[in-house]
Amino acid sequence: MKVIDMRCRPAYLHDFFGATPGNAAHAAARWLNRRVGTRGDDAHFERSLTPEGFLAEVRDAGLSKAVVVGRHTPGQHLPNDFIHEIVNGHDELLGIAGIEPALQGVEGAIAEIERAVDRLGLAGIDLEPGFGEPARHPDDPLYWPVYEHLAARGIPLFLMSGPTTPDPAFNDPGRLAKIARAFPNLRIVCYHGYWPNVDQLLGVAFRYENILAVPDMYLFLPGSAAFVQAANGFLGEQLLFGSSYPFRPIRQSIDDFLALGFRESVLDKLLYGNAARLFGLD
Repeated sequence: MKVIDMRCRPAYLHDFFGATPGNAAHAAARWLNRRVGTRGDDAHFERSLTPEGFLAEVRDAGLSKAVVVGRHTPGQHLPNDFIHEIVNGHDELLGIAGIEPALQGVEGAIAEIERAVDRLGLAGIDLEPGFGEPARHPDDPLYWPVYEHLAARGIPLFLMSGPTTPDPAFNDPGRLAKIARAFPNLRIVCYHGYWPNVDQLLGVAFRYENILAVPDMYLFLPGSAAFVQAANGFLGEQLLFGSSYPFRPIRQSIDDFLALGFRESVLDKLLYGNAARLFGLD
């Protein structure tokens, strides 16, 4: 069984992921592991406090690829050069670059897309409008030149969503419709699947096939059963697996995913095929 984990970060990437044992962020990482259903040792993520430990975690889980995501927000900047340093030279790892036109300027953000993809070899672009200062919706005009550029280059867009958005009003999947309609060739990947607004995301994903969902750790929380039902039907080529490691164990997440009730006929797509097609791996 081949598996691509669409959201998988090492603890050493940043304090937010538990990089410094003993501080408040490390305790918060342990708390979040318990919150999203980790069974057993809630400090399991400490194995990835080193590059060697992270690679061992990925290999022991049997992943074909693990996607390490950068981000660029006022509250947390994971530099693209660091993402490149983590993934470079390891066939099991893929990197996603983070940009923010509000901080870099539109021209600066587009230049960084070119550098991240063409020079650093990163495979997509992460954007987090709801985490900006001020917070924005993804259909804000500021981002349209970025979408146009990504669509022209065939580079997938990864949008951060979900309940960690500081203002829940900015966790609104309905705002994707305008983007998906304007840029039908732009693949729009929704991290966290806009949980708990699952039905609304499924509504726009039903209409626009270029909207993809990675519910990752929220797939295992109440209110996510509709993702399973939809993936057994129209969403079979639009749902992708993610563990959200280090906030959930990789192997446990795979096992839990297999127990959710997905049809055998769609499992390979969900675990591997859809992501492989997104990144042009096959």
